[in-house]
Amino acid sequence: MSEFEIRELQERIDAGILLAQRRLIERTRRDNGDLVVMRDGEVVRLTPDELLCYGKQ
Repeated sequence: MSEFEIRELQERIDAGILLAQRRLIERTRRDNGDLVVMRDGEVVRLTPDELLCYGKQ
C-alpha cells in the first residue's frame, strides 16, 4: 500500500470510530442509560443529561 492509501484508510477508520461513538451515546440517551467513561484518569458514570455535553465534543 502506498502512503496515500494508508492515510486514506486511517481516515476512514477514524471516521468509523467517531460514528460508532456517536451512535453509542445516542442509544444510551434514548434508553435513559448511563455511560461509563475514563475522564482525567478516573472512571466516571455519565447520566443522560451529561451525555448531551459529552456527545458534542
